[in-house]
Order: sequence, then structure tokens, then C-alpha cells
Amino acid sequence: MHYERTPWEQEQRSISLYETNKILTQWKQDRPELKQVYAQILQNVQVRVDLALKAFFRRVKSGEAPGYPRFKGKDRYDSFTYPQAEKGGFKFAGDSLHLSKIGDVRVVLHRPIEGTIKTCTVRRSSTGKWYVCFSVEYEPSPAPRKETVVGIDVGLESFATLSNGEKIENPRFFRTDEKALAKAQRKLSKEGKGTPERKKARKIVAHIHERIANRRLNFAHQTSRQLVDRFGTIVFEDLNITTMQKNPHLAKSIADVAWNMFITVTKSKAEDAGSHVILVNPRNTSQQCSGCGMIVAKTLSVRVHSCPHCGLVMDRDRNAAINIMRLGLQSQG
Repeated sequence: MHYERTPWEQEQRSISLYETNKILTQWKQDRPELKQVYAQILQNVQVRVDLALKAFFRRVKSGEAPGYPRFKGKDRYDSFTYPQAEKGGFKFAGDSLHLSKIGDVRVVLHRPIEGTIKTCTVRRSSTGKWYVCFSVEYEPSPAPRKETVVGIDVGLESFATLSNGEKIENPRFFRTDEKALAKAQRKLSKEGKGTPERKKARKIVAHIHERIANRRLNFAHQTSRQLVDRFGTIVFEDLNITTMQKNPHLAKSIADVAWNMFITVTKSKAEDAGSHVILVNPRNTSQQCSGCGMIVAKTLSVRVHSCPHCGLVMDRDRNAAINIMRLGLQSQG
């Protein structure tokens, strides 16, 4: 990435993707080993670098803390992409995937591929497992739209509370493995850098992180599937998770429940299931009475909503979920 940095440091200018591709042609002449890699994979690396730098310059322009893109060495560069199926970079042959310049690799498909495959990305996980991800183009055939509506208040005590009073318990995946992770990290810190023991200890830590992430993602998929199968309109708060995680007392718990992941997965499943997701402004959803609309101030420790104006008494989170549902319906007119 230094060929991008040098013009910036010397001339305060950025070079185009077209220019970097011309440099790549010269590189392949200077470094014959690059010819062992499929040409479009190398071009895709240039695209990734270009996108990273465009994001950097956008952050500089907007006054954010920009953070110059980090160089990725061979131990950190964990994926590569064949960007065009029609160019012959990859193809299926029985239960094997033929990858140009690599050969035939046996694959286990966890579900049938629908539509026309456009790109193929091969990824190595932190624990050394290999995955292949296809992007496809297809015409969806969504299920008929359902008329049922639900508002959902996500939280820490319960993972989510529905406007109908149902609660989804918080699985606390990170908290469950926290002791095992701390023990593995202590052992890692004691091993000398560059030793086989440290490499082994690092892999144990990565395995624990991977297990937590897999459980969390599986929970998000299963829970979101149940919701989109039941409800036609699903309303969430549009939460600013980054700001909320600045609270040192809640940051770890908020990261553990992964609300953003859950909402994103729900949105991805909604269309095919005949549902749609609405995000609403979270302001005062917990403080406002769902019965009369008056503001009833309460701290986080108060778990019951008790309105002195209309006498409504109910679970605090359900009251918020009803307000969220109402806002979602109002946004649709």
C-alpha cells in the first residue's frame, strides 16, 4: 500500500484505481511469483486498497479521527475474491470447487445455491478453518405480506421484550465463556513471542472467541427467523450502539448481546418472509406512558412503569415496546 501512501505524503494527492492497476502490471514483471496468482484476485486487492483509502480521505474531510489503513501482512490477510464468475476464475465440478491457479477444492455446501453466482470469496478464520462465500443474483419470490405488527425493545436484562408481553431471554454468550477466555489469555501473555507455545496458546484464545461468535450468530438467525415468520411488520429502535458503548459499566454487556447483528439479520430475512422492518427514533420510548402519552421519568433501575396520570402499571420494557410499535405504525401513516 506504500505506492498509495507516497503520493499522499509527497504531493498530498491520491492516485486512482486505474493508476494502481498500471503499477500492478509492472509489479508482475518485476516479481514473477505474482503470476502464480489469478489476475483478477490481484486486481480485487487493488479495489480493496482503493476503498480503504477513499474511506480514509472521507474521514479526514469530515473531521473524524481518520486512522490510516493498516498494512495487512500474510498472517493478517485472511481472504481473497474471484470477482467475476463468467471470466472462468472458478466453477463447480461435482462436490469440488475449481479455483483458477489453485485447483480443485472439496466443498461442503450447507444449503443449495439459488440464482446466478457472481463472485466467490475464500476466507480463512482465525482458527485456520476455510470458508467460501458466494454472492448470487436471483429473483426473490417473497411470501405474502402478513398483517401482524410487533414492537421490540431490546435490552440487557432480557434480550428483547415484545409489545405483546413476550420476552426473549438474554443468552449472555460472552459471560458464559468469560472465565475460560480469561484463563486462556493469561496463558497466552506468559508465553514468549515467536515461540510454538505462544502460537498454540493464541489458537486456543481464537477458538473461544470463534465459539462465542458462532453461538451469537446462530441465536440471531434462529430468533429473527421466528419473528419474521410470525409478524408482517417488525419495529425496532434506531439505536446508536457506538455512543451507548462509551458507558464503561454497560459496554461489555452491550457488545455481548449484539443488537446491531440481530437487527441486521432480521432485516435480511424479512423480505422473503413477507415482512418488513422499521427503525424508529428511540427518544422517550422508555419514559412515555403507552396508555396516555404523558412522560413518566424513571431511572434504569426502575423496572416497572407506573403512570400517576392514567394509572397504567406494566413492565417497563413492554411499555417501551408498545411505544416503539406505535411510532412504527405512525411512520407508515
